[in-house]
Amino acid sequence: MKLIGSLTSPYVRKARIVLAEKHVGYTFELDVPWNDDSQVPDYNPLGKVPVLIMDDGTSVFDSRVIVEYLDSVNPVSRLIPDGNRRRIAVKRWEALADGICDAAAAIFLERKRSKTQQSGQWISRQQKKVEGGLEAAARELGDRKWCDGNAYSLADIALGCALGYLAFRFPEIKWRENFPNLAELSDRLEKRPAFMETAPQD
Repeated sequence: MKLIGSLTSPYVRKARIVLAEKHVGYTFELDVPWNDDSQVPDYNPLGKVPVLIMDDGTSVFDSRVIVEYLDSVNPVSRLIPDGNRRRIAVKRWEALADGICDAAAAIFLERKRSKTQQSGQWISRQQKKVEGGLEAAARELGDRKWCDGNAYSLADIALGCALGYLAFRFPEIKWRENFPNLAELSDRLEKRPAFMETAPQD
């Protein structure tokens, strides 16, 4: 298998971490979809990363679809529980974490536009989503070690990638000070080999 993606995307990082945690062999092809010579649209008509290329050439895109497929490939270290209630809880965490990333990425892209083209109202709206997402994550995590209780799961991977992206792109957001339990979870996750090997970089 081959994974196509960038070194900054939290969605690509999520897929890479799942591949590592599941011990699935693959090759990583670096491709930034914003570049004029990007080949990403050849594999994903939406022009987004990550894209997983199967051995038969079939492309799988959207990080949520990719990680769900990968969790079924190898029974070792299941990251999405089998029970419907716990499964939905973990996928809900993933949706929350991805939503934080969506809003943060929207801010990042808006700020790349010229000052005269930027919309302060749009940025403010996305900032509220990030703040709301962090507040919800901290409240629901509480004093638990992991998002799903006592077991490490996709929920932790997704939230860890979101927090890592904020630390990377938005150091001005003081989520560590405001939400100590999220900081503790992030510190615990960033010590795992899969997280250390996929730290975002320009």
